[in-house]
Amino acid sequence: MSNQNHRNRYRWRILIGQIVLLIACLGIIEYLVRAEIVGSLYLSKPTQVIEEIYKLFSNGEIFHHLAVTLKEFAAGYLLSAFAGVATGLLLVLIPHAEVFFRPFLSALLAIPKVTIIPLLMLWLGIGLSHKVAIVFLFCFFTIAFNTITGIKQTAEAHLKVARVFEASKLQTVMKVILPSAAPTIFVSLRVSAATGLVGALFGEMVASKDGLGNLLVQATSLYDTAKAFAIITIVTVISVLIIAVIDLLEKRIVLKWKSS
Repeated sequence: MSNQNHRNRYRWRILIGQIVLLIACLGIIEYLVRAEIVGSLYLSKPTQVIEEIYKLFSNGEIFHHLAVTLKEFAAGYLLSAFAGVATGLLLVLIPHAEVFFRPFLSALLAIPKVTIIPLLMLWLGIGLSHKVAIVFLFCFFTIAFNTITGIKQTAEAHLKVARVFEASKLQTVMKVILPSAAPTIFVSLRVSAATGLVGALFGEMVASKDGLGNLLVQATSLYDTAKAFAIITIVTVISVLIIAVIDLLEKRIVLKWKSS
């Protein structure tokens, strides 16, 4: 019980410290802009950003754009997660597949995603499929390569135990390989969640009539710094919430695998 109390106190101290640091940083920015040490064109007052966030939600302007961006991100991210984990599994489990396909995957990974966005516009137009494809490309390779790495880290002793108990290939994958690779896979899912959201925004900034990226372009084109920072703040909060959901999912899945 004392150890638990100690951990709780430690967490509260860290949280309070983080809040104090955040308030201090915001206070410094507020002072710099109010004192005109930094021009309001380049940096906005935090209080003004909060006002803009309130306006965006109170007049309902943000909801449509938010729904569009989240739909694009969710579709691309879920597709890339499924395809990335499946690809990693197949490349490791099928003999010689990884050795054969790795150079091709590495070459595709090395292609700057920004350079093929115009081609995606040509092939897919500027609708939902265009943004989903961008999110997919931003996420897929990270998940696939991390899945391969995680599977390779499976302890040989665990595989031997599975063979001793005459586990089937599917049982070995579900009960041994995936639980062993889960921490590495979830690391890639967290990283890809942030990059995938950036990919959706970037696609909207390049060619879209809707979405938070398009809203951000409108704000910057009008030199509305406060609104631009408000949108950036909203995107940051969304990203943090998505990663928190992934963390919760990881705890539940890993705990379930361990208990089984």
